[in-house]
Amino acid sequence: MSGGYPTLQTLSAGLLAAIVGFASSFAIVIQGLAASGASPAEATSGLMALSISMGLCAIVASLATKMPVSIAWSTPGAALLASAGAADGGFSAAVGAFLLCAVLIVVSGLVRPFGRAVAAIPGPLANAMLAGVLFGLCLAPVRAVAELPASALAIILTWAIAFRFARLYAVPLAMIVTFAIAGLTGGPVDLSQADIISRPVLIEPAFTLEAAVSIALPLFIVTMASQNIPGIAVLRVYGYHPASGPLFTLSGVFSLLAAPFGGHAVNLAAITAAMCAGEDAHKDPAQRYWAAVVNGVAYVLFGLFAGLVMAFVAATPSILIEAVAGLALLSAFASSIGEATKTPETRDSAIITFLVTASGVSYLGVSGAFWGLIAGGAFMALTRRRSTG
Repeated sequence: MSGGYPTLQTLSAGLLAAIVGFASSFAIVIQGLAASGASPAEATSGLMALSISMGLCAIVASLATKMPVSIAWSTPGAALLASAGAADGGFSAAVGAFLLCAVLIVVSGLVRPFGRAVAAIPGPLANAMLAGVLFGLCLAPVRAVAELPASALAIILTWAIAFRFARLYAVPLAMIVTFAIAGLTGGPVDLSQADIISRPVLIEPAFTLEAAVSIALPLFIVTMASQNIPGIAVLRVYGYHPASGPLFTLSGVFSLLAAPFGGHAVNLAAITAAMCAGEDAHKDPAQRYWAAVVNGVAYVLFGLFAGLVMAFVAATPSILIEAVAGLALLSAFASSIGEATKTPETRDSAIITFLVTASGVSYLGVSGAFWGLIAGGAFMALTRRRSTG
């Protein structure tokens, strides 16, 4: 593929992908970090670290491969954090789990048998676990209507109308309305205390068995199964065939860099990837990688100004932030539950995985996401043995 140069088309596609990717899911990231025990300063640092890491990773990967490799933070991973809650040891233990997850992602790219083992996790169970993780957040819009009817209905109506006519803009517009409502009902947002340039906060990690099993392993599985592997598939749909191992390893390395500052994981993008890899980015497939490069530059800039984003979040009722996060995850929930239950032979196992995960019940300090996968896998093994016995 030739080098070329960025055009107005690639610039606009990359910038749009960055705006959609950031605005549609940063509320989920903030919610997940806060639920893991992060203070507002640590959550801002985590948002900054993730944005800058995924931006730099996209730039490096795209320039090295001359392919439109889009990188994102792990949205399902953030949803997992929101549902799992804080582990013993607080956010330090969560950061230790982030580091362990990053190491596992690096290893999955370097060691082929390990990567194949991850890919061999039954798709229905991985999707069912993700659906169970997302379920609680997807209920947030309903809870918001019960607590703040007028505000929540205005946000939902904005999202629904935009979803009907301009789906890509639905969540960003809902987020704008949310901030506007916060400004009108709670007074103007105070930007005087916000840092213009975000400040990183270095968090000393703590490594615990509970956090490793409750956070690191489920985070690794949902990141690989719901982001990295589909991200490769999206690129192949558009005619690009990168070696998956080096890209997994690269995303793991940038996850390692983000973790000490509160970032949970970065990975190959699965949704915004299509915006940079499709014809809207450039007629010539050889030039589309510039859209992913521009996308990465925009993410770096967003990360530098993450403090301003957090100033608006701090002035907004948390239930409304949760509601927007839930709206942003509805499509992902629908897709994951559909994939989990489409095959009759594995449907019961998938439903068991979903129910155990969605229950939010932990046992021995381990979150429901892990036990959901174990329960569904055990039932799948049992029923397969009976059918073949």
